[in-house]
Amino acid sequence: MAHLIKYIKEKLSKLSYKTGVAVLASCLIFYAASGVAVLVAGDWKKAGLWFVIFFGLAKTCQYGGLTILGVDGYKRLKSRLRRSKNR
Repeated sequence: MAHLIKYIKEKLSKLSYKTGVAVLASCLIFYAASGVAVLVAGDWKKAGLWFVIFFGLAKTCQYGGLTILGVDGYKRLKSRLRRSKNR
């Protein structure tokens, strides 16, 4: 299992900065969808199921995006967000 995790991290880290940012942005869509699913679903069982599915996808995108970016990419993204906030 540890070998598989190492393999996945290695493959994800070879993707570009823009890909990492796109994957991180997609997690916001899944977080929103998990909230909407609870409001729209007819009964609580369906609402819970859809919430778990979308929330799981959001977490997967979040951690995948951070893995793609790596430490240097994360610092780069953070500095860009600070610059755009200060404008």
